Amino acid sequence: MLDWSESAASARQMHRSRAAAPLLASDPPGLGSIDRHGGRVSADEKRMINCRADVNQLLPLKYKWAWEKYLAACNNHWMPTEVSMQSDIALWKSRDGLIEEERRAIKRNLGFFAASESLVANNIVLAIYRHLTNPECRQYLLRQAFEEAVHTHTFQYIVESLGLDEGELFNMYREVPSITDKAAWAIKHTQHLDDPDFKTGTPAADQAFLRDLVAFYVIFEGMWFYTGFAQILSLGRRNKMVGIAEQYQYILRDESIHLNFGIDVINQIKIENPHLWTPEFQEQALNMIREATELEIRYAHDTMPRGVLGLNAGMFNEYMKFIANRRCAQIGLKQLYPGAENPFPWMSEVMDLKKEKNFFETRVTEYQTGGALSWD
Repeated sequence: MLDWSESAASARQMHRSRAAAPLLASDPPGLGSIDRHGGRVSADEKRMINCRADVNQLLPLKYKWAWEKYLAACNNHWMPTEVSMQSDIALWKSRDGLIEEERRAIKRNLGFFAASESLVANNIVLAIYRHLTNPECRQYLLRQAFEEAVHTHTFQYIVESLGLDEGELFNMYREVPSITDKAAWAIKHTQHLDDPDFKTGTPAADQAFLRDLVAFYVIFEGMWFYTGFAQILSLGRRNKMVGIAEQYQYILRDESIHLNFGIDVINQIKIENPHLWTPEFQEQALNMIREATELEIRYAHDTMPRGVLGLNAGMFNEYMKFIANRRCAQIGLKQLYPGAENPFPWMSEVMDLKKEKNFFETRVTEYQTGGALSWD
């Protein structure tokens, strides 16, 4: 049991009066030499980036929201093999079970998501974890990295269950232009952060890191996954491919936490480093979101060139602009598409976009382990 009342009080007082030892630029955060006489870490010394306090010490917490997200994510634990695929297999193999447009949408979805989860995981492990110098946030990142592995496992499980061509599905991110364009756009924001010589600590480097967070949390997970969610969940509502739809709903639940964590991190960095949030940087972020919206609209047209499931490509044009406006508002940017509305009102029941901002104000008891979702 932790005891905060003993003589540690005097140690903390001594710690407050000392200057924190600077983090050596040559040391990867958390792997530098141990300072035997540095005193104890106080919560006040913790920072999201360029932290000078010992990043190996979780307690005392400074950002309790990050720890709460970690706990909520753990409470959401599920595995794809918990979900039965028998009805999906029968429907997929049935000659008249699905029309060609539905099969195309499913395969394009699987092709995009199969590689995307790995791209996000690589960004977490190779870039974000290295430069985000806060232990409670790193704790959540470890959980998120595991969830990305579960999501990749999910698509392997679906492909194997349906007997799909593995080479076709897992190579779509290199062979289908509308998918390749999105992957290439995202990777360029991570490549330089993976450079072993890249270090935060200057305004330019810190802004590069912030751009990466916008690219992957706000856009990749916060915008580009939503076309697929809408298409597959629409199938589920029609009692088609309900196993895949259930797994997508679990993924959506995970992604809602990922999105909100990323937004909280971005906004906290802005608070601690207001000099980074310049008008020029804000314009860059807006241009990124604008480009991403256009890429996603092209992907939607490629995935669903003709209307099916009560959806059509034109509706996704409006839908992505609606989501783009939400993401802009969540990180303090002006709306890019004033007046854009959600063309899928039924999505509120399944995805509840209005709740995203306050996702963690619900009780932890509302999160359940896998196998408990209902399509009634």
